[in-house]
Amino acid sequence: MLNSHDDLIAVPTFGDMVAMGAERWSHDAIVTRRQRVTFSQLDERVDDFARSFAALGIVRNDKIGILMSQDVDYMAALIGATRIGAVAVPINARFKARELGHVIRASDMRILMLTAGDPRYTNFLGLVKEAIPGIDAQSGDTLSIPDTPMLRHVVLHDAPAEKWTMPPEAFFRHGERVSRNDIWLRSRGVSVRDVALILYTSGTTSSPKGALMTHEAFMRCGTAMARDSFRITDADRTWCPMPMFHVGGVAFMVTALVRGATYVHSGDFEPGVSARQLRDEKITVAWPAFDMMWQGVIMHPDFDEDTGKRIRAVLMSVGLPTRMKELQERLPNALQIAGFGATESAGLLTMGNLDDPQEVRIGSMGRPLTGMEMRLINPETGREVEGDELGEICYRGPSCFSGYYRDPEMTRKVIDAAGFFHSGDLGQYVFGDRLRYVSRLKDMLKVGGENVAAAEIEDHLQTHPEVHTAQVVSAPDARYHEVPAAYIQLKPGTSTTEAELIEHCRGVIATFKVPRYVRFVAEFPMSGTKIKKNELRDMIAAELREKGITEAPKVTSRSITN
Repeated sequence: MLNSHDDLIAVPTFGDMVAMGAERWSHDAIVTRRQRVTFSQLDERVDDFARSFAALGIVRNDKIGILMSQDVDYMAALIGATRIGAVAVPINARFKARELGHVIRASDMRILMLTAGDPRYTNFLGLVKEAIPGIDAQSGDTLSIPDTPMLRHVVLHDAPAEKWTMPPEAFFRHGERVSRNDIWLRSRGVSVRDVALILYTSGTTSSPKGALMTHEAFMRCGTAMARDSFRITDADRTWCPMPMFHVGGVAFMVTALVRGATYVHSGDFEPGVSARQLRDEKITVAWPAFDMMWQGVIMHPDFDEDTGKRIRAVLMSVGLPTRMKELQERLPNALQIAGFGATESAGLLTMGNLDDPQEVRIGSMGRPLTGMEMRLINPETGREVEGDELGEICYRGPSCFSGYYRDPEMTRKVIDAAGFFHSGDLGQYVFGDRLRYVSRLKDMLKVGGENVAAAEIEDHLQTHPEVHTAQVVSAPDARYHEVPAAYIQLKPGTSTTEAELIEHCRGVIATFKVPRYVRFVAEFPMSGTKIKKNELRDMIAAELREKGITEAPKVTSRSITN
């Protein structure tokens, strides 16, 4: 077992982190494409949201959903909710109506903070209408919908008001009834061990499940990364393309702000925009995490030589060693370190060290962050592995999540009696005591960093009238590392096509879950009563290799392109 308990220090809540920053620093705290705020301006904006939430009757542990453009107000709303003891629920902007409706109902959300959405990506307003049948029949800014009884208000920013929404002007006018001193008093009752966020992530079940994340979980992870891994100071300007509904977006925001660094966020990721941000904002530390994303940025014409020289550290968490080596060679002055993590670890569980030799930095994901314990467990015997034997990555500690919201059965399945979370990921020790991630243990896919449950895709495919049985496995992919591939057994006497089944999924489930390949079989390879998915994975991998296919067609809400 690896553990790191040295030098644990006191950590603040989200709200106190921002308040303390306002007292210490006067420079930029957060920069997005359209907005920038200093630490003191951020603190005031957080208070504005907190006052309005309080005026609308939000109390401790009430849930506030956020489906907004990724600007300063997104982060201010998130922190403002937590400042008064409420729980923020960032919503995956790639969800479709079915998934959004599930999250709204399952989270007991009382307020939904909404922007209309960029038509180039997702129409959030239209998605909400589809997700909540009957919402269009509502009038006034207080809702009463039987299907979503907890949801009382939708605050719509950056768009003309609907008859069932509250405009931001009215939202903030409510807040004028609550003083800043009242918010300060309420913040004194918020503990670091209170739940701050619920992050919905796909699991082994067919619907996203809500991971309960405390203030302490993010603060411990962020403080350890800032102090020990990246050695962040208030002179650093950091950059992150991870969306704010992703654990990485929140974790790296904390990593920057807790040490007084500027957090520059890319918004909806575009390589050219990001290359210019890195150049114009004088970035010193970059957290791209995904190799294909980072490659698109550093190969862009607007990524200049001075930018490459200025960046001193880069995080990579998903990528093959050969690709990571290529990226390191392109930016020899930027020390590249890797880490392993998940939603359930509040970002990163392990992290490399800037002082390690390049071979170690590229070939491993480092040791556990301060305060965390990790075991690699043989999934068949339940014992800790020895040497370089593969084992399931299990961990516990202050950065670990607290369980799944309203799902005690699933929580008991994944957290053992000793408090260790069983991640479903396989790893091994390399270079003595450092972690190397190998693959998913259970039937899960990791598509461009997004967790995808095969069961969810299978469930939807089997709603097609011609499909008898659907089995979904991962297919290797140079862009996303792996993508869904579906094997289909049709009902007797029926027929359909690959294109028809892909169309059956497109626009209903998130695009990253849509199968890129569909293959038809008369029967499945069996082992007793179980389908041998490993053989299906081998079959699609062999086919693609033989045909020289390395990247799957792209899937959007409107089309499929090569």
